[in-house]
Amino acid sequence: MKNFVKGMDKTGHGFEHVRSKFPNAGDTKIKEGIFIGPQISELIQDKQFDEDLNEMERNAWLSCKRICKDFLGNHKAANYQDVVQDLLTLYKAMGCNMSLKIYFLESHLGFFPENLGDVSDEHGERLRQDIMAMEKWYLGKWTLKYVGKLLLDNEEGCT
Repeated sequence: MKNFVKGMDKTGHGFEHVRSKFPNAGDTKIKEGIFIGPQISELIQDKQFDEDLNEMERNAWLSCKRICKDFLGNHKAANYQDVVQDLLTLYKAMGCNMSLKIYFLESHLGFFPENLGDVSDEHGERLRQDIMAMEKWYLGKWTLKYVGKLLLDNEEGCT
C-alpha cells in the first residue's frame, strides 16, 4: 500500500480521493502512504476509488487487491506466483520504488505458508520481527556491487 500511494500521481483524481477520504490522516502521512489496516480495508472496498484512478494506477491497485485475496488471505491461489509477479510488473510500470520487503517477497515466495491469513497475531508478530532482523542483517551488506547483483538477479529471474 505504501509503495502504491507513493507512486500515485499526486495531482490525479485517485490521490485526491484518498486525501478527501481520510482528512484527519494528515498530508504527510498520505503522501508517504502510511495507513493502518482499517483504512486499507476501506480503500479496498471503495468502488469510487477504483474509478478515480488512472488506467495504470487502477491496474496496479487491482493487482494489489488480488495479492490481499490470493496470497495474503487464508489460502494461496494456485497461481499465486503469477499474482505476485503481476504486482511487481505493474508497480515497476507505475514507477513505484521497491523496498527490500518487496524483493524479499518475490525471492522467497516458497517460504510463505499456504494459509498466511490464518496465522495468529503471535505468528504475525514473529514474521514482522524476522523481517526486521533480516533488514538489519542486510543493512550492513549494501554495497554497490551487492545491490547491482541483486538487481541483475531479479531482472533475470535468478533469485
